[in-house]
Amino acid sequence: MAAAGKVIKCKAAVAWEPNKPLVIEEIEVAPPQANEVRIKIVATAVCHSDLYHLLESMQKDGFPTVLGHEAAGIVESVGPGVTEIQPGDKVIPLPIPQCRECRFCKSPKSNQCAHFRWPTMRKDMKPPASRLTCKDKNLQQFLGIGGFSEYTVVKQIAVAKIDPAAPLDKVCLLGCGVCTGYGAAVNTAKVEPGSTCAVFGLGAIGLAAVMGCKAAKAEKIIAVDINPDKFEKAKVFGATDFVNPKDHNKPISQVLSEMTDGGVDFSVECVGNVEVMRSALESCVQGWGVSVIVGLTHLHDISAQPIQLIAGRTWKGSVFGGFKSRDAVPQMVKAYLDKKLKLDEFITHNMTLDQINDAIELMKHGKCIRTVLNVSPQ
Repeated sequence: MAAAGKVIKCKAAVAWEPNKPLVIEEIEVAPPQANEVRIKIVATAVCHSDLYHLLESMQKDGFPTVLGHEAAGIVESVGPGVTEIQPGDKVIPLPIPQCRECRFCKSPKSNQCAHFRWPTMRKDMKPPASRLTCKDKNLQQFLGIGGFSEYTVVKQIAVAKIDPAAPLDKVCLLGCGVCTGYGAAVNTAKVEPGSTCAVFGLGAIGLAAVMGCKAAKAEKIIAVDINPDKFEKAKVFGATDFVNPKDHNKPISQVLSEMTDGGVDFSVECVGNVEVMRSALESCVQGWGVSVIVGLTHLHDISAQPIQLIAGRTWKGSVFGGFKSRDAVPQMVKAYLDKKLKLDEFITHNMTLDQINDAIELMKHGKCIRTVLNVSPQ
């Protein structure tokens, strides 16, 4: 490529500080260094984790930053040591790397990696080096990606090469939300055929969890949300029942227990609210019920009565749906191309990078499932 080895000037949406609108700036993107890949970002979806960092996390040392991590693009150039990826390849950058060498990557028990750095655990931790700068200031890359930019640089262990036939403005959703929810049901909860499930929260991750429960052949899938407008969308992904907690004057766990002869076999929490997490646990049947926490928060502690767990329930957490990222994402892309996985149905809005603040407002007020930003033409 013509710009290989040179600094690229391009457009990006920069979050200079928390709780402020993003600013479209011209930034400089340095060439990739050893084991790095420079990517032309074609499409990026807005995920609630971006909003959480911007509006809720209270991590002042996490700025200035380029948010955006649910992205897809085309490799522009690669640094020394990169062998599996070449310029021109279609790729999805990954929020969780897979080095294939650390104790986590070698274990079938986890999809985490020693190189994964939790975005909410910043105390005494220096941000990783970024190749993005603006006005002589280094810009952090959220989750090591920085997808709200026309170009970015990512470590090769956090890049999945995908089928060249894949439409990037659709498969970008596999960079986070869809894999996270779908895998929480299939990989973490290990939903069983004929079982009863409850999914709390019907954003993109919750809807993907519903889809995962259906793929695992659950018999009853109860969608729980305080917005009744979301039920028709949940039906598309496989929900069989809908419960609005506001319609009842008793705890939602009691409602679900009465609906399911003592509780659901599996519950998946996709809200990021500690009270909902407890409700999801308490909605599970004693003896074998499994509840999975997916929603992101670090601002409050969770609590539960010990008897809930002593009685045989299991409480688990899930990140990126338990998928080993570089291995699984290309397979999920193939599943979409084979029409075994829904993606188009998640997309409610298409916008440009210049409209990023409008896209954030839509998500903030619950008026979209996923907005895909067309960052740059293919």
